[in-house]
Amino acid sequence: MRISDEVRDAIARDCAVALETTLVAHGFPPGEGVAVGLESERQVRAAGAVPATIGVLDGEIVVGLTEDELTRFGATARKVGPRDLAAAVVQDVVGATTVGGTLAVARAAGIHWLATGGLGGVHRGFPDPPDVSADLAQLARTRALVVSAGVKSLLDVPATAELLESLGVPVLGFRVDTLPLFYSAMGGPPVSARVESPAEAARVARGHWALEGAGLLLGRPPDEPLEDVEPLIEEALRAANDEGVSGQGVTPFILSYLHRESGGRTLRANRDLIAQNSRLAGEIAVAVG
Repeated sequence: MRISDEVRDAIARDCAVALETTLVAHGFPPGEGVAVGLESERQVRAAGAVPATIGVLDGEIVVGLTEDELTRFGATARKVGPRDLAAAVVQDVVGATTVGGTLAVARAAGIHWLATGGLGGVHRGFPDPPDVSADLAQLARTRALVVSAGVKSLLDVPATAELLESLGVPVLGFRVDTLPLFYSAMGGPPVSARVESPAEAARVARGHWALEGAGLLLGRPPDEPLEDVEPLIEEALRAANDEGVSGQGVTPFILSYLHRESGGRTLRANRDLIAQNSRLAGEIAVAVG
């Protein structure tokens, strides 16, 4: 594992914020993901923390990718979850880490804060298909607080919240009482606790870890939510099923469908909420000092 000097110093001060690379490679149309990744890093820095963008390059896990390195994470990058890290390193591929893959590296590196768009979870229709994201199990074993706009809206959010409860993962709401639904701020299941500030979120995380707990999820609603996307999600899921899309291919297919059929509204919302979550994660990271 190669950790940049800046990130290594930030880890020692507990102000490093992990960022994934699947969003860069697969979450946006070709050429746009890098700009989103760089904006996420800028937002973390604006809060006074240090971004630690993670991926697999040249036969090693890199924690703290440079801008030039980030440009190598295109559509052909392999999507890398926790199970895939070692193979990606040995096989010398460009590996874009999912939330779960990023959490696994963060756990090994000692990073406690992570920002993303939406967490993976239980897919709609479970157990047909029998699809549950590795994000959940990895979060349950990693001492990290993940800031997201809740759970990806294409998933079964209530079932995901129930599974997180079973796994002992606190689901917090940032100034809200219900879990945001990614594009939508309303309609999700109740959170286990509401927090009003970055400092309060940091204190809850510290208290959880002092009791030998592991991961926490903090849901932050988007500043400009889209409350009318659900019908499009249903259409996208039917289209994915009709075309035989499954497994790790579902999320990029759905996102592409939504971006196209919404006239770009979901694309803009996705870009904005990732930046907002990155800023909040940075604020939480520096609040512990």
